Amino acid sequence: MESRFAVNCSILFTELPLLERPQAARAAGFEGVEFWWPFDTALPGDAEVDAFERAILDAGVQLVGLNFAAGDMPGGDRGLVSWPQRSLEFRDNIAVTLGIGERLGCRAFNALYGNRVDGVDPAAQDELAVENLALAGTAAGSFGATVLVEPVSGAARYPLLTATDAVGVIDRVERESGVTSVGLLADLYHLTVNGDDVSAAIAKYGDRIAHVQIADAPGRNEPGTGEIQLERYLGELQEAGYDGWIGLEYKPSTTSQDSFRWLRQL
Repeated sequence: MESRFAVNCSILFTELPLLERPQAARAAGFEGVEFWWPFDTALPGDAEVDAFERAILDAGVQLVGLNFAAGDMPGGDRGLVSWPQRSLEFRDNIAVTLGIGERLGCRAFNALYGNRVDGVDPAAQDELAVENLALAGTAAGSFGATVLVEPVSGAARYPLLTATDAVGVIDRVERESGVTSVGLLADLYHLTVNGDDVSAAIAKYGDRIAHVQIADAPGRNEPGTGEIQLERYLGELQEAGYDGWIGLEYKPSTTSQDSFRWLRQL
């Protein structure tokens, strides 16, 4: 069963150095891993990139998801896509992120939209986001990959809260640029916490979902610790035709290894 699930190594196995986590995931029986942006800067040096790629390859796992640079996440940043002052940084990061992904066979890249910025017209931010997503989508589409747009919870100034919000952006990118390699990242935790109707979203947008992540709520811990009907939603995703990876993007309530017990009971 683990072969369908991928470990997010930016939130699991944090007791280990980052580059040791892919091997830990493999030792736990997983074949896929995903990461938030794993570097301190949007433009890491070649040695850093090589070390990250080597850690994936040496572990024998598949990189199934990678975030573009998103700013200072612990400090509250949630992406650069719609942030005028850092738009060039995002554009420079596109080639680095997609280069890693293309070399490692990754086909899903999360472009966090970005918070609203004081003194900037939201409409201008949205226009910029569409331009940047089109640029990233064009580059990703050149090797069969998809750029992901994600509704996020817990960030008061992040404007995309529901599946409908995100699909509206995706539709606008396609309408204004013709780029079709942009899809929905359905994180069932974020959608639930934001009050979205998850079953309705899956039914309506099943063909737009390009990647899925899960955690339970409240708490964002492993499934079985909260109230989300994850087995039901995973069944609905399967019925809707989703056959991709499920990213485990949760904070383990115990050790990372022990937190996988729910999966073996699934």
